[in-house]
Amino acid sequence: MELLSFILLVSVLIFIHEAGHFAFARLFGVKVLEFSIGFGPKLLRIRGRETEYCLCIFPFGGFVKMLEESKVAQALPLEDRKRSFESKALWQRMIIVLAGPLMNVAFPIFLFTAVYWGDREFAPATIGQIFPGRPADGMLKIGDRVLSIDGQKVSNFPELTRIVGGKPGKELRLAIDRSGRQVDVVVVADDDREVDDLQRIKHVGRLGVMPTFPAAVVGVARPDSPAAASGLRTFDVIVAINGRKVERFAELVTLLFANHGGSVIVSYLRPQPVNGALGGMGELALYSPGIATLTPLAHESTGRDEEVKKIDDIDDAILDMLTRTGLESSDMYTAFVPEGSSEWRAGLRVGDRIVTLNGKPQRLWQSFEAQIKANAASRLELAWTRNGQPMAGAFQVRKERWNDEVGQPFERYVFRTQHFLPDAQARTVPNEHRLTYAVSHALLQTWEVIGFVTTGVARIFQGRMSLRDMSGPITIFDIAGRAAARGTSDFMWAMALISINLGLINLLPIPVLDGGHLLFFTIEGVMQRPVSQRVREVLSLLGMVFLILIMAVAFKNDLEKRWDVIAQQLKEIVS
Repeated sequence: MELLSFILLVSVLIFIHEAGHFAFARLFGVKVLEFSIGFGPKLLRIRGRETEYCLCIFPFGGFVKMLEESKVAQALPLEDRKRSFESKALWQRMIIVLAGPLMNVAFPIFLFTAVYWGDREFAPATIGQIFPGRPADGMLKIGDRVLSIDGQKVSNFPELTRIVGGKPGKELRLAIDRSGRQVDVVVVADDDREVDDLQRIKHVGRLGVMPTFPAAVVGVARPDSPAAASGLRTFDVIVAINGRKVERFAELVTLLFANHGGSVIVSYLRPQPVNGALGGMGELALYSPGIATLTPLAHESTGRDEEVKKIDDIDDAILDMLTRTGLESSDMYTAFVPEGSSEWRAGLRVGDRIVTLNGKPQRLWQSFEAQIKANAASRLELAWTRNGQPMAGAFQVRKERWNDEVGQPFERYVFRTQHFLPDAQARTVPNEHRLTYAVSHALLQTWEVIGFVTTGVARIFQGRMSLRDMSGPITIFDIAGRAAARGTSDFMWAMALISINLGLINLLPIPVLDGGHLLFFTIEGVMQRPVSQRVREVLSLLGMVFLILIMAVAFKNDLEKRWDVIAQQLKEIVS
């Protein structure tokens, strides 16, 4: 399967490249003698009216053989002489040579369009979670639906992300639908600096919001609370209140907020671990259904309108539920603490509730993890509660090293303690402008990849990147196989990325590459005469030697990155 995927990927990209040369050669009246995909013995040969089409055994290249007067021993007839490559105007020859690489660069627009065309639905522009300390904190509310930003209509959450992302550090005026009434909110987007693998800096606007709503998974804060007395436990998934279905935590808050002290029937699912699951190779839990009778405390304020149904402030309602029932989100409760880890040695256990990190209160697990990673090299002070009792300890995150799927070495600090708060079932809105969306995103993605590849090549020539970072055919083989295994969409992404690489590399001004021919033509245009045959032959030989050396380095890097796997496979074959 991997071999077939590799052959398909390489063959398609070579065909696209050579088809560009072929199409423009025919357009300008150049006689094409042979169109070949691959090298070596011919597997398939089809003779056209004047062109022979060939498929060869080694699919690692291809060529379009055009009629060139300088390579024919005898003089050409006048009719053929007019159809030779040399007879064409300089600009036509340049376009013919340029067409191959440009086809490789343009082809991903089609591939990316096909990928993005599959995005039929999106999350609505509704606020599901808010990061503490970010611009939206205190300005937006859970459940707010963004209608427009600075007068620009917002239909879905990706549109919200795109608009805000393009305005880092700027003041934004948001029109919000909040519980059926429209309000205007003015907020200044954060200016987040993103640094990619090539050390390029990109400024992106952020509000600190997510479209996903947490499921109704609860934590029981106190052992003396009504929730504990009813038999509810931390990590129970609430599915109904008095027979009314509950999916989101916000829905649970709304229902309990409307309660004024009367008992309610709570239906829940409780995850029960299965000992020895999967032969001890993994952990598995099954949901066990249950019913509890919960009696919240009465509202403290006797003057509260007993008929009130709406929540003016979701944060107040969450606090009200915690006070009256002892229930809260399970977000900050630990569901998995690796035995022997630094946090385990500090005293942290499953079911503990994280309170502070380095003295700062913690309200959202993702924000908590981000702070740990930002200070991973330092010793961290952690405070938590266990059954309502305060506890504290110190730990430092462990650094781990590994190789990624293409053999590139990586190292980073990893915090493996986990919580348990799945997202509620997603609710989506249709993508109203699929074609516009697909084409615009394909153009943007192609442009970003072009920028990444050109920057990478420039970094190598500048000495800011090592030649050890280069990859060769073995890496392409791995990428093709892995992408194909993940599905058609991933395979098309891989093909698009490699196509752009192939096209841009061919534009390098190295003799024997298309860019080298363009260099000769440019010199011809400046000097008003062709570069001599002898000079072109010498430079082409030097260019070939250079390319062979580069390919040897890339192949060596591939072998070094995968030597353990290759050695093991060879050992199995021999034995």
